[in-house]
Amino acid sequence: MLRLENTIQNYAWGSRSAIANLLGGPSPSAEPQAELWMGAHPKAPSLVLPTRESLAALIAREPEATLGGALSERFGQRLPFLFKVLAAETPLSLQAHPSLEQARAGFDAEQIRGIPLAAPERNYRDRNHKPELLCALTPFEALCGFRAIRDSLDLFRTLAAPHVSSLIDILDHLPTASGVSRLLSTLLSLPVEHRAELARETLERCSLLAGEEGTFQREFSWAARIGVLYPGDIGIVSALLLNLVQLAPGEAIYLPAGNLHAYLSGMGMEIMANSDNVLRGGLTPKHVDAPELLRVLDFSSGPPTVLQGELRGSARVYQTPSAEFELQSFRIAPGEQPAVTERRGPEILFCERGTISIQCGAQMLTLARGQSIFIMSAEPSYALSGEGTLFRASVGRG
Repeated sequence: MLRLENTIQNYAWGSRSAIANLLGGPSPSAEPQAELWMGAHPKAPSLVLPTRESLAALIAREPEATLGGALSERFGQRLPFLFKVLAAETPLSLQAHPSLEQARAGFDAEQIRGIPLAAPERNYRDRNHKPELLCALTPFEALCGFRAIRDSLDLFRTLAAPHVSSLIDILDHLPTASGVSRLLSTLLSLPVEHRAELARETLERCSLLAGEEGTFQREFSWAARIGVLYPGDIGIVSALLLNLVQLAPGEAIYLPAGNLHAYLSGMGMEIMANSDNVLRGGLTPKHVDAPELLRVLDFSSGPPTVLQGELRGSARVYQTPSAEFELQSFRIAPGEQPAVTERRGPEILFCERGTISIQCGAQMLTLARGQSIFIMSAEPSYALSGEGTLFRASVGRG
């Protein structure tokens, strides 16, 4: 078991208090703190204490002990998952992630074209896909996947914005995934001045309707906030095509390849395949490659599944189809000593609340709030004790 020192990512949409309070640092922080990364991604690998060797370097040096032979053979000599604490003060960009095949093809094509990895116009920074799971620590809101077509038509009829309504006729005449694709393609290909006009019209109507009770009041309220943050961005219209999801603490959503989404507000534990590939579709000053985004999107529609987690002994398990990761949470009460005997490879444990001790063979480590450890694949089973909440990131069962 190895203690970790983790990197904070200071993105503009982050909170100045949530991660700072979790880690016991100065609050408000000097910069917005958006994500705490735990893992071995080349962009920001965790450091192993006390040596401060990067976890990525340790894995490269000792793949058998850290990952195990079977895992190394399956995923290569790298940790297959990336674990994060995410804290959104303002909405993230509209975005989607590619499938494994799309990521490999996209990365190789951009390498052939000679686009530097750090270039702002680069879409693919690695050859991996990025399915992800977000488990709420606080009330959390997100846009996730395309809303049922009938409901979207009802929303836009309520919006009653003339120029937008003429575009929504596309969906009315073709109420299928192909219609959603054609509508979004049309929105993203409009001339800049036309997009700005539609965004202004949508903002005006949403600002008005946000103050009136109705079925879509919350959606209009968020769109109005988005429109103020990103004036002239056609993403305000795209956002209204997506499901607005409200998670209570402990609830989670799984985002497979091709899912168009945007986290809006709240704090959560996020786990994903070890990748940083993001294709953006709006609500951002960053590069938007509309043709590539449209190529990878899944245009199926309907409400997303909210995961409650399945109780298995002392653990609440958030199982997904992903082979790279699984998330579990433990709420430990005084006197309890649950044993973790099912080991499938390396793990990262993170203490979100209280104080948790981990007994692994003759070694015992105690985690305070905001602290984490890496457990090598070669380690035996372990037992937990103390009082608090612990999150466990491990390899998936697939």
